Amino acid sequence: MQPTTFSRGPFSRTWSTYLLVLIATLAWSSASADVPRTTTGKPDLSGYYDGGTLTPLQRPRNLGERAFMTAEEAKEIGSGTEFLQDGRSNDPNRPPPAKGGDGINAFGAGNVGGYNAFWLDPGSGVVPIDGKYATSIIYDPPNGRQPRMTMKGMAKMADNFSSFSHNNDGTASWLDKEGPGPFDGPEELALAERCLLGFSAGPPMLPGVYNNHKRIVQTENHVMILVEMVHDARIVRMNADHGPEEARRWLGDAVGHWEGDTLVVETTNFREDTGLYGGDENLHLVERFTLLEDGNLVYDFTVNDPTIWVAPWSGRYVWKKSAQPVYEYACHEGNYSMFGILKGARRMEGEELARRASAGAD
Repeated sequence: MQPTTFSRGPFSRTWSTYLLVLIATLAWSSASADVPRTTTGKPDLSGYYDGGTLTPLQRPRNLGERAFMTAEEAKEIGSGTEFLQDGRSNDPNRPPPAKGGDGINAFGAGNVGGYNAFWLDPGSGVVPIDGKYATSIIYDPPNGRQPRMTMKGMAKMADNFSSFSHNNDGTASWLDKEGPGPFDGPEELALAERCLLGFSAGPPMLPGVYNNHKRIVQTENHVMILVEMVHDARIVRMNADHGPEEARRWLGDAVGHWEGDTLVVETTNFREDTGLYGGDENLHLVERFTLLEDGNLVYDFTVNDPTIWVAPWSGRYVWKKSAQPVYEYACHEGNYSMFGILKGARRMEGEELARRASAGAD
C-alpha cells in the first residue's frame, strides 16, 4: 500500500515526509525557545561570559585523533591530573614549570619569569558541548592540532616574538647576529609586550591563563564584544559590507549576520600583525556564536590564512554565563617597564663592546 500523498506542483511529498519535517521543525523551535530574545526575535547575547577552560587549544599528540574523553576523565582534569595538561598542576600554590622543562623559567636562564600560579585563573575544568567532552578546542583537522606553518609563517613567528623567545644569558649576544636585535627599539618588542594585541585576545578569542571574561552588548545594527585581555572592544557591524582593503585595522573589519539562531561574524582586512600568533594581513576569520538555554554560549571559529598555515583550522569551546563584570586591564600602566628593557639592552651592548675593545687592545 502506497503512503498517502498530497500534490501541489513542486511541493509534492508524502505525508510521512511532511510529518518528519514538521516534527523536526517543532523540536528545533522548542530547543531554542527558552533563550532570551530581542524585540525582533533574535537571541539576545548581551551579558557577561567566562571563557576559562582547561581544554587545551591543541590536542596532546599522544591522543592522536581521539576527539573526546569520558566524563570520568573530564572530572579528573578538574582535580589536577595530567590527562590533558602535560604534567602541569592546577594547584594554585605551585608556579607553572618552565616551558622547556629546565626548571628555571619559560624562556631562558636569565628571564625574570612571571606570576606564580596563585595569580592565574585558567578555569577549573572542561565544559561539555552536546554532552561530549572534547580533548582539544581545535576539532578540524581531525588530529586536533594547527596545520603545518608555511616558511613565511615560521619566519614571522620567529621575528615577531624574538623579544619573548630571546635566551637572556646576561650579555648582548644578539650583536653577533645579522638584522635587528630583539631590543633595538620599541617597535622590535612583541605586540603583546607593548600591550597592543596578543596573548589570548585574538581574534579569534582563545582561553588563556587569566583574563578570560567577555562582555557582549547587542543592538539590531551592532554587536560589541569587550575582551578582558588587553581590554579590546570589537565592534561588529550587522548586515553590512566590508570596508575597502586599504582600511586595515588591528582587530580587522568585522561584519555579522544571523543564520537561524546563530550569529555569524566574518572578519577580514587585518593589519600585517594580528592578535592571532602567526596571523597576517591575509587572515580570514569566521566566528559563530550560539546561545544555549542554560545561558552559556558556544563559540566556534574557523581560521583561514593561506600564507601562514597550509590549511584552514577550526575550533570550538564554551563561554560560561557569568555575573562577574569585566574589569579594566591596565597592562603595566603605560609600558613603564619598556624603559627598563631598552635601557638594560643598551647597557649590555655597551659592556660587550667595551669588553671586545679591551680584548682587541690586548
